[in-house]
Amino acid sequence: MQSRAVQLEEGKENGVSVRTGNYKAFPPKLLLVLGLFLAFAVTVFIISVSTIKYVGIQSVVTTVTSSFVPCRLEEPSGLDRWVQPPAVLMHNMTDEELLWRASFWPLRKEYPFKRVPKIAFMFLTKGPLPLALLWERFLKGHKGLYSVYIHPHPSFTAKFPANSVFHRRQIPSQVAEWGRMTMCDAEKRLLANALLDISNEWFVLVSESCIPLFNFTTIYSYLSRSKHSFMGAFDDPGPFGRGRYNQNMDPEVPITKWRKGSQWFEIDRDLAATIVKDTLYYPKFKEFCRPACYVDEHYFPTMLTIEKPAVLANRSLTWVDWSRGGPHPATFGRSDITEQFFGKIFDGRNCTYNGRNTSMCYLFARKFAPSALEPLLHIAHKILGF
Repeated sequence: MQSRAVQLEEGKENGVSVRTGNYKAFPPKLLLVLGLFLAFAVTVFIISVSTIKYVGIQSVVTTVTSSFVPCRLEEPSGLDRWVQPPAVLMHNMTDEELLWRASFWPLRKEYPFKRVPKIAFMFLTKGPLPLALLWERFLKGHKGLYSVYIHPHPSFTAKFPANSVFHRRQIPSQVAEWGRMTMCDAEKRLLANALLDISNEWFVLVSESCIPLFNFTTIYSYLSRSKHSFMGAFDDPGPFGRGRYNQNMDPEVPITKWRKGSQWFEIDRDLAATIVKDTLYYPKFKEFCRPACYVDEHYFPTMLTIEKPAVLANRSLTWVDWSRGGPHPATFGRSDITEQFFGKIFDGRNCTYNGRNTSMCYLFARKFAPSALEPLLHIAHKILGF
């Protein structure tokens, strides 16, 4: 017993005979699986390295970076950002920001791209355009030679079908009051938005009651060949001319340069830019030309007489009838639309065009009531040429 006890104690102390019997050998099958896994991993690694070697690392980089290209294409780069007109006319610029942006124009006359000059028709309206169908017919077939801008009362939203020339052509607007500076603000707003399209060369201000008197080709030719812009600017010595002048406007606006003219004008790009960049005359007219001084009759004619007198034809291209008297011209409805009526407009007077006498003095006419639309559409092809 003693001898056996001694052997057990010795075994416990050495830790050999007692515990080695509890461990099992590593399973051969598991070793085989591990070996196969390692072989597979090495094979995949070799194939990957070979693919990169033959295809090229550049193609992998190109594939990764190409997924970001559409994000960069959202914003035009280079010359396109200046040449392309705004895709959407509605914006969140203030008037101050808009006029600042629109006052940019190139000092070089040559264009580094093919530029087709356009006419910008600027509609200053109270709301709807009751004569829109007539203008649609007038502009049909001349896409790329004109632009349309609508400045209505801010509470009005124009709704035209997608195929209309007026579709989504409304600009951000504010209230325009007759005879007050807000009316000139609206006109400057129209000019500034139109100037954002570098291809707009001629700017025609019309109302919802205006109509064209000739077909588009004739009007385009008349404007493009003219050496002058068409804005009335005459010196009226009477109470409705110089009688409205305020001495506080001197010296920026001397009485010798005080002019009066029609609100409805056609000017070229240079004069449009001159108007929107003005900060010298605007404060004087805003403060000192209030009813009975009607600023929309004096601000632009006077300012341009001071700044650019040689380029003014000193007449408007829009015919109106003041023969009935009163503060507003006559309005014409359904019963007025006859061949004889238009004969009086076409043969009514003579004027000068590029230094020569002509009987073609008006390209547009107003004021026409909504009831005039149907007879106008009926007579347009024969009388107006479209």
